[in-house]
Amino acid sequence: MINEILLRRKNKIILKSDLNKSSDSCEPIYSYVSTIAKNIEALGYVFSEKVFNALTFFSREELKTFYLELVPTLKKLVGANVTYHPMYPNFPDSVMKMEETELYINALVHYWSYGTWIPNETEEERLPLFEQTKLTVIELGTEEDLLDIFTNLCQSKTSLSQIDKEDLEWIFKNLTVKFPDEISLKENVALIGKLYLENYPLATAKDIEKYFKTATDVLRLVTAMSEGDISLATNTKYRSFKRKERRIIMDLLENCTPKSLEQDMYRHKNKWIRVGERLHPFEYDKKRYKNVIHVFSVLRNDEKIETFSGKVEDALKKHDYITVLTLLKKHPGELARRLDLLLRASDDKNKIVNDFKEVAKDVSTPVLLQVREHFISRNDDLERRVFFPKGDLARSYSMDNTLPEIDTKYCRMIVQICENALVENYSKRDFIGNVYVSKKLKNYVVPFSQRSASKTLKTLVRGSRMPVSENARFARGFVWWTNTPSRRVDIDLSATFFDENWNYVSHISYTNLCDQQLNAVHSGDIVNGGSVDGDGVSEFVDIDINEAAALSARYVVFQLHNYTGIPFSEMPHAMFGWMEREDNQSGQIFEPKTVKQKMDLTAQAITSIPVIFDCFNREFIWCDMNLSIAGTQYRYGGNNVESNIKGVIATCYAIVNMKKPNLYDLINLHVRARGVLVDDKSEADIIFDEDEGITPFDIDVIMGQYL
Repeated sequence: MINEILLRRKNKIILKSDLNKSSDSCEPIYSYVSTIAKNIEALGYVFSEKVFNALTFFSREELKTFYLELVPTLKKLVGANVTYHPMYPNFPDSVMKMEETELYINALVHYWSYGTWIPNETEEERLPLFEQTKLTVIELGTEEDLLDIFTNLCQSKTSLSQIDKEDLEWIFKNLTVKFPDEISLKENVALIGKLYLENYPLATAKDIEKYFKTATDVLRLVTAMSEGDISLATNTKYRSFKRKERRIIMDLLENCTPKSLEQDMYRHKNKWIRVGERLHPFEYDKKRYKNVIHVFSVLRNDEKIETFSGKVEDALKKHDYITVLTLLKKHPGELARRLDLLLRASDDKNKIVNDFKEVAKDVSTPVLLQVREHFISRNDDLERRVFFPKGDLARSYSMDNTLPEIDTKYCRMIVQICENALVENYSKRDFIGNVYVSKKLKNYVVPFSQRSASKTLKTLVRGSRMPVSENARFARGFVWWTNTPSRRVDIDLSATFFDENWNYVSHISYTNLCDQQLNAVHSGDIVNGGSVDGDGVSEFVDIDINEAAALSARYVVFQLHNYTGIPFSEMPHAMFGWMEREDNQSGQIFEPKTVKQKMDLTAQAITSIPVIFDCFNREFIWCDMNLSIAGTQYRYGGNNVESNIKGVIATCYAIVNMKKPNLYDLINLHVRARGVLVDDKSEADIIFDEDEGITPFDIDVIMGQYL
């Protein structure tokens, strides 16, 4: 597991050897290491010089053990750990040449047999893969790298993905770790608190109380202990707590100041009432826990209290903006979030700007970055406004952009205030020396929320753009799955073509296996994933990037539809990915070394939009968005391209047009605050680039050290 985490996150491995070669190791050890190196090339990897040389000191038995651990891990990363069985094994050639009538009849017989009958197509010998692919270099790692990952995740200023949480937990349980003195993100406080309480039998509230400053912090802890949504965006079924756990929760609550305790608990009144049913607060010493017991009594008896939010809303209704500003200045983050509203509504805009200027340095850096970006593009002429709801950023919604413009001078001043505050905050951190920042980082979005991010080969943030390989002509999408233990599963892989204005051009799916004009083709629709313990089945779709661009099809959207209506989260095996190929006729249908991205399908949804290809700019736009939830009813045709076309356009429009801070701007703010910008990599102490130094895929480093 150590090397799985390091390979996935850092392309590194830890090598351990007793350095005592066996007596029969007189043969040159280079031959064994070279063989291993050659074998992993087929998976898209190569050893660095340090790793290669270190392996030559291994005994043959140690090399055998190393190989049997490394190769399955690499296969799993690129999706080569399973067997791919498309309907037509001579895809794409045979499907392109087949008459529509034959394709149609084969599909009918396959459907009538509930997916048990497959056309009897003899697999022909394929040409070898001629094209050269860029290999990923595996570097030498240390245990310190793992501890750095742990610290970075703890110190992250943004929410963690599920795989982040799993890695955090594994490192916590298997290595000797030290908690950072300060954990900024409240969700991370809850995760760390949960891990600590679960793994230390003698844990007390005193050990962790410095991290829990408000009742809402404690509520997140209780929610984490109940395996619930620690963003608090959805409801949680709270579990029963042991008496020791209940006392720790009571101690943490009593440690909060009385006024903030009442305000915070009232803000999540219904959740606290349900927690109280598990906590039994009235059983405890009334003197020791008088504040906690008092607030639970207020909540239970439905007594009204005056809250901060209530005061703000009341003042807004009365158009009393002086009072609003007086209140919000005590909560700078709230003031930052309401700037747009205040600048639209109030006549005294100068006061709003000046008041924000006074407290901007106390606003969290993620909020400052987002406010800055918002006002940079505030008056852009966009038809729609896009929103990503809290707690479920794998979905989006939009509405007509009817907001009135705000005078440009105020927008520019807000941007300047945010930048000055960010530079001031970042200047308190250590000097970082000479820094090289590649302009390619403009294409990568700052990771503000990874909560709903999928587990992938390369960790990317939604909306980020990566270039298609220079010589690649085809993008070959693939999906692999099995049935569940009790149900048949039919996943449909599709690709829809749109022009630059998001007008529909064509699609490739089970309803249209071939588009000769676009040179796009499907490997055949399979409606039965086979035994949950079997080899599984797969579908492929080839798109010709050059041909699509030539025919004015700018955007190609890959989609996954679970026709049988089972959420991906309930499936034991399902994954999607794509390869980039120069020639779709050479090589095997699945070539691991050409895999560009691979993701596990685990969302609580039945429709996923993983990626958008921009054929004009020859880049892919990472989407990782969900569309339909289980139980959705369709007017016709089931869960497929035709039934989802409007939702697909709305979601993809949101991703392509969203305005989010990019890594280039973020790192340059750090350089302004605590570094020296250089144009020559050879002069740099730190390099930020797409494939060198700190890259956009080093998400834990960015979240923990640069937000």
